[in-house]
Amino acid sequence: MLLVTGASGFIGSHLVDLLRARGARFRCLVRRTTSTKSLGSVETALGDLTTGEGLDEALRGADAVIHLAGVTKAVRPSDYDVGNVRASEILAGSLRGKGIRLLQVSSLAAAGPSRAGDPLREDAEPQPVSAYGKSKFAGERAVRAVLPDAVILRPPVVYGPRDTGVLQLLKPMSRGWSLEIGGGERWFSFIFVKDLAEALLACAAAPSALGKTYFVAHPKPVSWTQLVAQAGSIMGRRIHALRLPPPVARAVGSCADVWARVTDRPVVLSREKILEAQCMCWTCDSGRAAADWGFLARTSFTDGLAATLAWYKEAGWLKY
Repeated sequence: MLLVTGASGFIGSHLVDLLRARGARFRCLVRRTTSTKSLGSVETALGDLTTGEGLDEALRGADAVIHLAGVTKAVRPSDYDVGNVRASEILAGSLRGKGIRLLQVSSLAAAGPSRAGDPLREDAEPQPVSAYGKSKFAGERAVRAVLPDAVILRPPVVYGPRDTGVLQLLKPMSRGWSLEIGGGERWFSFIFVKDLAEALLACAAAPSALGKTYFVAHPKPVSWTQLVAQAGSIMGRRIHALRLPPPVARAVGSCADVWARVTDRPVVLSREKILEAQCMCWTCDSGRAAADWGFLARTSFTDGLAATLAWYKEAGWLKY
């Protein structure tokens, strides 16, 4: 039996869909304040990863845990530490000595950016550049310290139906313009959310994965120019670039941070996100996952973007 944390989130909802389709036995850990309406009729267990409340009962009968819950946007760095480090420490401590396998879902942000033409591999020294990335790497280390056999998965940009992150990049494109940071072309690895859900289940069941760290991504990275061109083609829009010099972009991010503190609500275009966006390459190599448990991301960026945009349009999230 599998326990899933973060099941009500973007990636978690697609994982639940796949588990249902396969007729798998699973349980979702949810907080008391979490709405379970989107999960439908699935088995749930109340628990809190920041205090440990309810975890022993939630873990009853479980063989493995896929830990997706975490904080991706925050007003202050300490929020990342609570959601991505402390929660991982508490979960790992609850699993100690129980013989339950843990798949910790981290992020490429934990490893940091790559060099042009040289995708990151798992043995590269992590160099995260943002508070988010640093918290995800700290969460990895916290888990490893308690559970050396835990498996760590580091996806790059994840996109697909129901995602609100990439949606923010596509909204201005649907109106005919894109916001870019000057200084040259940017490249990034990506993975369609349904491919990631497949990867999570394959990795969680692979004996060869124990104690290892993996990148999971489509083998062909995409440039910002290609993203804009493909989005424009699918939406039938001629997209014009609004390029900001890096100092101006950082100033915009700083202003957004001030607004976030005033309203006590996280913003999309924070200074930290600007710092990440300034890096020229966020690419990684999935060769280890392919060799160890046969992983291959099958959805091309063109097909995945078309499916994503179609869903946004049908859901009323985008008009084009």
